Amino acid sequence: MAKDTDGDGDASAGAGASAGAGADDAQAWDARLGWAFGLIADDPVERGAALDLLADAQGNVQGALGRFNELWHSTLPLGGQGQWRDPALLKAYERYVEAGRSSLPDALWNRPPGDIRAWQGLPYALLFLEWEARYPQEWTRHAKKWGTKQSLIRDVAVAGHGEPVRAKLTDLVETVVQRAYRCKDREYVRVARAVDSEDLRRRLDSAARSGNPWARRHAGYVLWLLDHPEAPHTIHVWQNWIAAEASE
Repeated sequence: MAKDTDGDGDASAGAGASAGAGADDAQAWDARLGWAFGLIADDPVERGAALDLLADAQGNVQGALGRFNELWHSTLPLGGQGQWRDPALLKAYERYVEAGRSSLPDALWNRPPGDIRAWQGLPYALLFLEWEARYPQEWTRHAKKWGTKQSLIRDVAVAGHGEPVRAKLTDLVETVVQRAYRCKDREYVRVARAVDSEDLRRRLDSAARSGNPWARRHAGYVLWLLDHPEAPHTIHVWQNWIAAEASE
């Protein structure tokens, strides 16, 4: 997965590649980011503590990036290849990468190639998406990266997940269809199709029959797409479905 490039605040004047995801085992991920599960806690005090830790981690990333950019500019006379042979610049870059591995969303960038179902960072990708789904305002204030959200949704929208992950993805689809549209929410159609099940359809049917106008419209459309796997999910298809519903 590439670094978020949707223009919502990523600033890296010199770093050619972002701090990113490594191929570490689950224990290493938990050691660096276990505190992040507090971001989706029901208890606002616990969430507040996690937000404080996130702010510290993001501050470390920005500090390391600032130092790297200073050295990048000071070594420009060496030329591109010469710069990357400069020990101080290399060390600064390593510190920037290492800082990002302990922060969100940086730790989720540049996932190693391979099956996402075997990636040890998958629980944190799901955490990031659940945070945006359950506490969208906090996510927006502290970690708004629409491109990262889109990339993660597309990455996890594959068949063959184990039951705990399928259950989490089903919960996410149910949560998202019940709210007013947020940027990149349309990508969750991919997830719904990947984890289609009787349980998901029951939840969507319940939402489509609820008193929530957003849920009725969104859930009804997703159900229609599940019944028509050949139909592309495009704005034209959406508009035609809306028009057909209005005429009934």
